[in-house]
Amino acid sequence: MSSQRLHALRTRLSSARLDVLLISFLPHIRYLTGFTGSNGICLVTRTQALFLSDGRYRQQAREEVRGARVIIVPASLYEALATRVGLTLKERVGIQEQYLPVGELNKLKKLFRKVRFVPTAGLVESLAAVKDDDEIAKITAAVKLTDEVFDEVLTFIKPGVKELDIAAEVSYRHRLKGAEADAFEPIVASGVRGALPHARATRKTIRKGEMVTLDMGCRLNGYHSDLTRTVAVGRPPAEMRRVYGIVREAQQRAVDAAAGGLSARALDAVARSFIRRHGYGKYFSHSLGHGLGLQVHEAPRLSKLSKETLVSGNIVTIEPGIYIPNLGGVRIEDNVVIRDGTAEVLNRAPKELLIL
Repeated sequence: MSSQRLHALRTRLSSARLDVLLISFLPHIRYLTGFTGSNGICLVTRTQALFLSDGRYRQQAREEVRGARVIIVPASLYEALATRVGLTLKERVGIQEQYLPVGELNKLKKLFRKVRFVPTAGLVESLAAVKDDDEIAKITAAVKLTDEVFDEVLTFIKPGVKELDIAAEVSYRHRLKGAEADAFEPIVASGVRGALPHARATRKTIRKGEMVTLDMGCRLNGYHSDLTRTVAVGRPPAEMRRVYGIVREAQQRAVDAAAGGLSARALDAVARSFIRRHGYGKYFSHSLGHGLGLQVHEAPRLSKLSKETLVSGNIVTIEPGIYIPNLGGVRIEDNVVIRDGTAEVLNRAPKELLIL
């Protein structure tokens, strides 16, 4: 699989007028070679691929890296490019401008004063955005695990329990079931704090009549899940029940519309226009969703500003929300596989309003 991905990347070097692409972003290195460690760079030319790391990863690189020649060096990886690899002076070397720190770029320019470093974006991202069957299976397993955690955590949500206690249960139960880590710090936002889309869990206690938004995910076999549900603790205010119904319908409409060939901007508009027609447009303050894979946020982005088009094999989140200051918020999120002409929802967590 690594060889196929590297071959696909090489075909893009010519159209980008590059002789070499220097890959410094670890999730992309893992995608292309299989390496899961914390220090490495990958150099892809039109004829070969080189992977460089330090002595800590000698054995791991030998076991994991596929499709690239492994070079273990004792010093700086970038210095090793000059002393061990020796880029020729006329090459145009692509760099990942979004991920390469300025300090490291300056170091490269000093080491290779006559090499032209060309900022690039999207060369690996567009490949990684289309998942193969193995990747879909891994994400499906992560999604299933998080669905199970959500179901278990519901039993802890009751008046008097702190948001932090719920967040701790999420993290503990993900690990208990075999996850490598949380995909991100769990969001637990109750009552008026639900109006904060990315609220951190606090020592606030949950009260009867409040809505509680839970946003959680895990990393399993390197791949991520990302689930959001909003539940009620006792009977919530009438407006929040109405808001919940609007968000649920907007989310379902977007799921039903999702398919390969549809622009990401058009899909965002399906949910956004529905929410706007019901008078809550200004309270939907973020994009509809994002790609999911080795990163919890990756291409494609489902946004009113996006220029991307959905293709079969994308896995995206669909997560509209309404957030009303001093009242609360609702968000519902599923992980969805895009197919030609349709979409498949991976989550099985219920979406009807749960009153605990």
